[in-house]
Amino acid sequence: MAAAAQTVLPSVSGSRLLRRFVLWLLVLVCCLGLALLVWRWTENAAIDKLRLAGAQRLDSYAVSLENLLSKYDFLPGTLELNKDVIALLQQPDDELLRAEVNAHLEQLNKLSKSTTIYIVNLQGLTQASSNWREPDSFVGDNVAFRPYVRDALRRTPGGFYGVGTTRGEPGYFFAHGIYHNGRMLGVATVKVNIEKLEKGWVQGTDKVMLTDAHGVVFLSSVPDWKYHALAPLEPAVLQELEVSRQYFSHALLPLGLRELRQLDNGASIVATPAPAERTRMLSQTRSLSPRKWQFVYLSDLAPAEASARNAFLFTWLSEALLVMLVLYARQRRRLGRQRQRARLDLQRAYDHLETMVAERTASLQQMTHNLSEENVVRRHAEQKLRQAQSDLVQAGKMAVLGQMSAGITHELNQPLTALRTMSDNARVLIERGRLDEAKGNLATISQLIARMGALTGQLRQFARKADASLKPVPVAAAITAALFLVERRVEQERVNFRMSMQSQDVHALCDSNRLEQVLVNLFTNALDAMDGCETRQLTVSVTRSFQKAMIAVSDTGPGIPEAIRNHLFEPFFTTKPQGQGLGLGLAISEQIIREFGGMLLVESTTAGGARFIIELPIAEPETT
Repeated sequence: MAAAAQTVLPSVSGSRLLRRFVLWLLVLVCCLGLALLVWRWTENAAIDKLRLAGAQRLDSYAVSLENLLSKYDFLPGTLELNKDVIALLQQPDDELLRAEVNAHLEQLNKLSKSTTIYIVNLQGLTQASSNWREPDSFVGDNVAFRPYVRDALRRTPGGFYGVGTTRGEPGYFFAHGIYHNGRMLGVATVKVNIEKLEKGWVQGTDKVMLTDAHGVVFLSSVPDWKYHALAPLEPAVLQELEVSRQYFSHALLPLGLRELRQLDNGASIVATPAPAERTRMLSQTRSLSPRKWQFVYLSDLAPAEASARNAFLFTWLSEALLVMLVLYARQRRRLGRQRQRARLDLQRAYDHLETMVAERTASLQQMTHNLSEENVVRRHAEQKLRQAQSDLVQAGKMAVLGQMSAGITHELNQPLTALRTMSDNARVLIERGRLDEAKGNLATISQLIARMGALTGQLRQFARKADASLKPVPVAAAITAALFLVERRVEQERVNFRMSMQSQDVHALCDSNRLEQVLVNLFTNALDAMDGCETRQLTVSVTRSFQKAMIAVSDTGPGIPEAIRNHLFEPFFTTKPQGQGLGLGLAISEQIIREFGGMLLVESTTAGGARFIIELPIAEPETT
């Protein structure tokens, strides 16, 4: 029956642990899923807000552009009302008449604040211009290749944005036919500079572009983006632009915007072009009819992404706080039940106090009259005492491990991070067929796993309970194992470690696990004593004197005063600040060494600092 209970209980315990693990895993997955949903919802809400603001800005920019262009739309048509203009087109060789028309166009250009006004005959030759005084005057130029001139000659009012072939100045061209008695005599053209609109566009992280029907950017809040195409242009389009010389000498290279995700209503998430740092932005467009232009507004998504991250972290922390509150409430209920049981037990003990006293008295009388039973009780008490001493030693070891937890965590986190990176790289390399490089990654992963196994194995060996048997232990191996547990702290605090041994085959009669605990305690105390010292040196020396193995641990700290030295091995005596030690480390260490038949001594060094000396009986190494 007892054997059956022993086989059933571990199974029940394992099943309970499995259910608890699955429950916590489900809680973790649900919390993470909720945090991700909050992330996505916050990001979408921020993007919707950006889209609304971007649409309002696009409407504003479109209205401003239309208002500017509408101011000059009528101007070319008014020139056919001027008799001198009609006369010049009918008498192109009259230079005096040409001078009068030039002066009129110059005055009209100043009043309207346009860029240039000029008159073209039916052959596309410029007869008069407002810039007739300039060295690069348009007078005499042939502009028949320009689309706006061709449209006007076909009796269709022309509108065209392009870069001037004479001065290289960009502008918008209005063209209107000049008629007399129903017959076309020429074309009136007004050039207007619309680049001044760029000054009113945003200058922060958001960006604005205005493109033509082919996707060529001709106005932008980013000067380097002008005269670039949103997408590579077809050869036929490039040929058409070359013939019309719309952008003159500009190469019209692709801008390099990369679409990352398509949204509804024509919006999308894009990445800005190099060489600047690529930034994720929200792209919105607004078409301008009938010119076939398109405004493109790019809103920086960094604030939206920051809001989403903050919402994710806040949700995650809130969920963690809620879980902690649930655990706290559960623990309180458990403690309440325990207190209730304790009160019931106390009441029951009080109710039966007289019976218990009588039973105890009878037991004592029986023990008094029976020496053998007294010896059994005494041996039982001694066993309990040894067990308590062993538990105290184990508690000291666990306290040391707790103090070293930060360094141990760092030692494990570095290989874990490297394992994740190398395994991801190995998967990519295998997919690409680069097997030799993948083998190298796997070899590195194996080394990292071996390193982590060595660390956890050493910790497991240190944490296990030691038995009471004594056997020959190599002193050098025990020192190396103890140093391994504090090696991270020695490196972080830049402590110089020195070790000297007369012989490598010195063996002491003791228990290796408990000797390592004593050494770790001495190393830790030495490192604590040297905190803040300019010179930090930890020295371990091993000598052999008669039948004793002498292990000396020295530091360069402030030393130990005589008054403190007398109380150093007393339980609960400590010189560390409150909360940093219980004063049990040296007391436990001194007791362990005494059980080995040795001694733990302390003395001050002439150069400052303290030296702890472990004296252990010499033992001959075991032979196999």
